[in-house]
Amino acid sequence: MPTASALDGTTDPSTTPQDLLFARLWAQVGQRLGGWAALKDAGSGRYLQMDPALSAMLRPDGPAMTGAVDADWCDSGMVAALRAADQAALARDDVLASEHRCDVAGVRRDLLVLRLAGHDGGRPCVASVWVDRTALRQKEQQLRQALDQIEQLQRANESLRLELKDQGLRDAASGLYTRSHFEEQLRREVDLSTREHREFALVFVSVDPPSGPGAAAGDAARVRVLEALGRLLRGNTRAMDASCRYDDGRFAVLLSGVGLATAHSRMEGLRRQCATQIVVHDGQELAFTTSMGVASFPHTAHTQDELVAASEAALAEARRRGGNHVTLAAIRFEP
Repeated sequence: MPTASALDGTTDPSTTPQDLLFARLWAQVGQRLGGWAALKDAGSGRYLQMDPALSAMLRPDGPAMTGAVDADWCDSGMVAALRAADQAALARDDVLASEHRCDVAGVRRDLLVLRLAGHDGGRPCVASVWVDRTALRQKEQQLRQALDQIEQLQRANESLRLELKDQGLRDAASGLYTRSHFEEQLRREVDLSTREHREFALVFVSVDPPSGPGAAAGDAARVRVLEALGRLLRGNTRAMDASCRYDDGRFAVLLSGVGLATAHSRMEGLRRQCATQIVVHDGQELAFTTSMGVASFPHTAHTQDELVAASEAALAEARRRGGNHVTLAAIRFEP
């Protein structure tokens, strides 16, 4: 282990050639790491020698740190941490690396300290190299923040992309899927039900002709009614179902995995909700009713075209009965 004089390059009569060589090599380690060397008496905790630049950093407004202890420049918590690291270094034969974050002269610093235990004139000592990593940690923190911001922007862009894509598939007035997207879902449901021998229902819905104040309300009021119906359809369908604005006067609903009876029950509940729904337009309360035609696959139809035709026929029958009605398509009986 180097003596105090060996660390600053001077020669002490008690210094052996091995001590002098060790001290110079240890100082070179500090220089290569961009740090500063120090030597501490392990018993008293006093610094026997310290690089002037390190001394000026730790105690810029005070005397040199040679002969001082850690309590002369840092708080009790930091003193305990440094003391624990010194004791850990004394218990091992190789270099101990530890990092310390502390306030030094009012500046928050991140310090890497490399320690190696030895003896100087029979006294246990700890030689150390201090590397100030404050600027590096600040750059790492800035990099992490920049990466976090990039990730947030990527998530926001992906969310916006999906939202714009979804908007392209939805009708502006009702918020439901467009006909082309719905028909693609209907084709997939027909294929799935055919393979797995299961049933599903298709429902066509139309708003009955307005009466009373609604008859003279105009197109703007009709848009409010379509918006209300769209909300009701979204609220009465499950994630596996689908509903769409089929054309200007009709809506379509796909009820996955249910038959005629269940579909009729659910649509009857929706019809009653529509009949009690109040739409406010220009301070005027407007009521509306709906007609619905329910068909099922494969009981009332065996192909997609037949299913659509059966549901349309059931809707036409509901209208013929005066509206505000749910009609079931006829079940086909094979000979």
